[in-house]
Amino acid sequence: MDEAAFDAFYEASFGRLVGQIYAMCGNHAEAQDCVQEAFVRGWDRRRTLDVDQAPEAWVRTVAYRLAVSRWRRARKALLAPDRAHAARPPREPDVTHVALARALQAIPADQRRAIVLHHLADLPVAAVAAEVGAPVGTVKARLSRGRAALALLLADDPEEGRR
Repeated sequence: MDEAAFDAFYEASFGRLVGQIYAMCGNHAEAQDCVQEAFVRGWDRRRTLDVDQAPEAWVRTVAYRLAVSRWRRARKALLAPDRAHAARPPREPDVTHVALARALQAIPADQRRAIVLHHLADLPVAAVAAEVGAPVGTVKARLSRGRAALALLLADDPEEGRR
């Protein structure tokens, strides 16, 4: 991929990828940082990235892994005994978050990732399975369980979501 093709790829997919990573991690600024860092890494590999081999999936995977790594480092810093006195308790979710983002954060990470990739990134189940490294049946189960959990969390009437 040459520089012009990479620039066009960046412009066409940056916003979409930020939205997808935001849905997975729940923090818009963190999602922007992770996607930007993934594109920086992609820029260094632009000659090996092939338009026909789903470079967006590569960038999304790198961004997701960066988000997970940052979360783990932050969690570890909060749990470190020598920093325990300086650690602040986690903030309550910002009231401006949409209900879906809150609900997505309430379901298990594997289900959340499958839901975001399938429904927000519009990937077929087989592509989701390839990206997360799980069998197709496992992805289908995660999607089913995730949708059921979201239905309960997003229902206006809790009894309505159970039906």
